[in-house]
Amino acid sequence: MATESRASLTYRLGNDIEINRLGYGAMQLTGFGVFGEVEDRENAKKVLQEAVSAGVNFIDTADAYGPHFNESLIADALHPYKKGLVIATKGGFTRPGPNQWVPNGDPKFIQENIEGSLKRLKVDTIDLWQLHRFDPKIPVEETLAPVAEAVKAGKIKYVGLSEVDIKQIEQAEKILPIVSVQNLYNLGNRQWEEIVDYTAKKGQAFIPWFPLASGPQKLAEKLGKIAEDHKATTAQIALAWLLRRSPNILLIPGTKSVDHLHENLKASEIELTDEEFEQLSK
Repeated sequence: MATESRASLTYRLGNDIEINRLGYGAMQLTGFGVFGEVEDRENAKKVLQEAVSAGVNFIDTADAYGPHFNESLIADALHPYKKGLVIATKGGFTRPGPNQWVPNGDPKFIQENIEGSLKRLKVDTIDLWQLHRFDPKIPVEETLAPVAEAVKAGKIKYVGLSEVDIKQIEQAEKILPIVSVQNLYNLGNRQWEEIVDYTAKKGQAFIPWFPLASGPQKLAEKLGKIAEDHKATTAQIALAWLLRRSPNILLIPGTKSVDHLHENLKASEIELTDEEFEQLSK
């Protein structure tokens, strides 16, 4: 497994925008099933504001979260944005109801996603726009055509992909530059191991979604002693492992709790030994 010690807690997205590798994923700040408005809007705004105050300068959202409500919430809580704050969003999912996700790569729909995100986030340029999923019914060349146009028009700075394999990354790169990949990955689920290494070699960011998932609980025995030695939680150790795993990994753990937010951010202070990292990696 390719790895190197955590020499830096920052990463240059597109070799340009320097961001802190421990960011925040806003998906949980929605209603049941990632659908509708968040139950406690004032608390949700406070979580976002606390994240930025604590040094988070990379926030991940999507047109599909709500849908729409999550992006509007971020603007409501944080606009005008602090200098250096990078907001990444996504497009390409239709949401019929709670926990229902239907890929939609229709170019007209993608264009509507982009224009809607610009309006809801109150920005002239989206820092990072990601294709949420490839639509098997529509050629990706057609899906990404309006994205390429938006890049040329200055409406999108950088483009990323989500839940893709190497072949799909290469397909997309024939159309426009790709700076990031967001796939499911955590200590307990490493099905995309090769994508972590592939993106690292290519100078692309790798953004694990569900960076904690059920991993820490299932791996409690292995994590327990290491967490105890560091006077940390198992979740913090799981995040520290991801930071150590590869220098191109950007973390976006989400939470509705200010206390849990600060707990997650403290994971950046934990330095695992080579022995601890290898033990967790087995």
